Amino acid sequence: MYATTYHRASSVDEAAGLLKKADDGKFVSGGMTLIPAMKQRLAAPSDIIDLRHIEDLKGVKVSGKTVTIGAATTHAEVASNGDLAKVCPAMCNLASHIGDPHVRHMGTIGGSVANNDPAADYPAALLALDATIVTNQREIAAADFFTGLFETALNEDEIVTAVSFTAPDKCGYAKFPNPASRYAMTGVFVANSGGGVKAAVTGAGDDGVFRSAEIESALSKSFDASALDGVSVPAGSLMSDIHASADYRANLIVVMARRAVAAANG
Repeated sequence: MYATTYHRASSVDEAAGLLKKADDGKFVSGGMTLIPAMKQRLAAPSDIIDLRHIEDLKGVKVSGKTVTIGAATTHAEVASNGDLAKVCPAMCNLASHIGDPHVRHMGTIGGSVANNDPAADYPAALLALDATIVTNQREIAAADFFTGLFETALNEDEIVTAVSFTAPDKCGYAKFPNPASRYAMTGVFVANSGGGVKAAVTGAGDDGVFRSAEIESALSKSFDASALDGVSVPAGSLMSDIHASADYRANLIVVMARRAVAAANG
């Protein structure tokens, strides 16, 4: 690894100040992406500002159907939160299948959202839930936040502090995981609420997370797995790699959507 200076921030303001002083500083939370990149010499920040120990960024708050999750909350904490499980069990289930136990106890929701890996699980959930990403500067709708592969609407000096959403009447998530990394080769999050049905797909789009109009149209007529019989998703905008072709992923989207709906209704 290249030489770097480590800083443990105790507040969001301190973290922002440390970044301003650094020549080429980077925020780190769980470190699931930045640290491996540094080990491979793909990244060489002059300073690392650790956000994990900022108490104001931790915890899950549930008030009625309104959910707020602090950015420094780990996947394991999201998965095991009893209050969240009562109003949005699909989010707990999603978090419980991220990576392995080490990843779940180190990785954070804020880090995952800010990194926007095209195969990450949380972006599909937040997009389908019409979530809001809260930063130290503003609030950004999920539909405007995820802008492409590893790209978001965040400014260089902006820090994700929380995500918030209103729990839907029903929701579910299903993914076909890579057997080694547990990243989603294709994952679908469906949400049914008074505002209609939304279905977001991760791990399949060649430009990152997206909503499927075909899945949403079918489920808007009947929120049942059988409503997806005969539905097809175009493969033109899907990725092909060593794990799966675009055509295979197109089929997986429908299969995972069926499983997600079954979980939501179960």
